[in-house]
Amino acid sequence: MALIPFDDRDGLIWWDGEMVPWRDAKLHVLSHGLHYASGVFEGERAYAGNIFMLRQHSERLIQSGRILGFEIPWTAEEIDAACQQVIAANGLVDAYIRPIAWRGSEQLSVSAQQTKVHLAIACWAWPNLFGNDRMKGVRLGIAEWKRPSPETAPTASKAAGLYMIGTLAKHRAEAEGWDDALMYDWRGQVAEGTGANICFVFDGEVHTPTPEGFLDSITRRAVTALAHKHQIKVVERAILPDELARATEAFLVGTAAEVTPVRQIGPNHYTPGQITNTLLTEYDRLVRMSPAEVAKIAA
Repeated sequence: MALIPFDDRDGLIWWDGEMVPWRDAKLHVLSHGLHYASGVFEGERAYAGNIFMLRQHSERLIQSGRILGFEIPWTAEEIDAACQQVIAANGLVDAYIRPIAWRGSEQLSVSAQQTKVHLAIACWAWPNLFGNDRMKGVRLGIAEWKRPSPETAPTASKAAGLYMIGTLAKHRAEAEGWDDALMYDWRGQVAEGTGANICFVFDGEVHTPTPEGFLDSITRRAVTALAHKHQIKVVERAILPDELARATEAFLVGTAAEVTPVRQIGPNHYTPGQITNTLLTEYDRLVRMSPAEVAKIAA
């Protein structure tokens, strides 16, 4: 498949309150967000025209900006409406949506108190992160990079700068023949994949790491709610690397990954079983429900 650059596409992007032709959505090379990673973003999916858990994403975007010390000059209601407008303007019903807010070019130094905060929202057709082969299970290497301590980085924010080590880990994993990488945290405990949370099955229960150095995923919370609905116990706790050999199933959860089975992590092999298949099927059903129905189940 030919690569389609993201700066050379047809369509419209919502930019500071206006719909801008896709190719004209440009910022100056001396923007603070580019040089100092003073940007936050969200990843969302629309299914049949409904953006899954849209309000939670918009609220987290605003909170992420506040953690980085800036206020996004649009309310959650206005961001919700803009996200809906951009998928309609691009004629999409199933889409990936990317809102991003960043500091502008008024100042270019560590101090950036006088910069203007911008917001842009784009969308495009994008299937599951791991493609059509995800059902057989993906393979994860072990990343050399670790998720940082909350005392050293704003880990509760979906901040652009936090994804640098994910890119490094993913590239290394791909070079070694893996689909992705499992990342540990600064203490050496299991954290997540490079862009999705991870869950394991131990003795018929779902166990997932406590999000102390990485983002508490909206998707993971939705999957946890589905597990409870099906009387599957969920345990959020510290998980150590030497426990991985004892797990019988593993799966990734996230907006881009949705629910993706894992069949190998380093030397450990897993077979997607009843719990993984149940939650994958139920999640696929949930995201296609109306927002009111989703709220009843995944709130």
